[in-house]
Amino acid sequence: MSVRKLKPITPGQRFRVVNGYDAITTDKPEKSLLVPNKRSGGRNSEGKMTMRYIGGGHKRKYRIIDFKRDKAGIPGEVASIQYDPNRTAFIALLNYQDGEKRYVIAQNGLKVGQNIVSGKEGIAPEIGNAMPLSEIPLGTIISCVELRPGQGAVMARSAGAFAQLMARDGKFATIKLPSGETRLILANCMATIGVVSNSDHQLLVGGKAGRTRWLGRRPRTRPVVMNPVDHPMGGGEGKSSGGHPRSRNGIPAKGYRTRSKTKASNKYIVERRKK
Repeated sequence: MSVRKLKPITPGQRFRVVNGYDAITTDKPEKSLLVPNKRSGGRNSEGKMTMRYIGGGHKRKYRIIDFKRDKAGIPGEVASIQYDPNRTAFIALLNYQDGEKRYVIAQNGLKVGQNIVSGKEGIAPEIGNAMPLSEIPLGTIISCVELRPGQGAVMARSAGAFAQLMARDGKFATIKLPSGETRLILANCMATIGVVSNSDHQLLVGGKAGRTRWLGRRPRTRPVVMNPVDHPMGGGEGKSSGGHPRSRNGIPAKGYRTRSKTKASNKYIVERRKK
């Protein structure tokens, strides 16, 4: 994986850093796994704006991703590594031996022609293979981790993300998550071996405001320049300070913990993430 810095032949390209896309092998998605993806513009079913700073952006089609990896024991050959506009990670198209095709999140080092498999028994802990936490060797770097058995992967799915299997005790496994939090998860939850692909994503630079608009994000107004009726940090004469940093609803920011002390899943958190 690599990134390229463009020559400053236009103002928009002066600071632009683009992905080299070395890992991408095709630009044509599998049509049978595409579904329409309609934009909401931040509006709910009544047409009222419920999320600000959302709107516009390029048209996209959603790629159906297999997060459950429930096709046990049947090897799938990696047909191609593809770009997905709906996520930061790359995706891999698998051709299974029974003829079915599925998209999965691609891991770093996954190659075209490689066979990967998911299941409980007799599966080697190699890159791209999915298996329960009870079968994975301790200390292994994993990604696409389930929180509940059969739910499908919900953690460590973005570009360059990974978790680490730290320990096992009874029916629980101890996982260190990308945030730094250490958590107990049922050992029969599935996880994929390896680090999520496109780890250079964090190095990319848009170079101009227009690229952010293409992603569907509208300009964001700073709270300190609003009026008091619009935000707790608004108001004042000239460039006066906005007071203590807080959200539009008055909830303090920058270090204030908002997690409920009576939340049922608190007992599964061994160590909170760092401030």
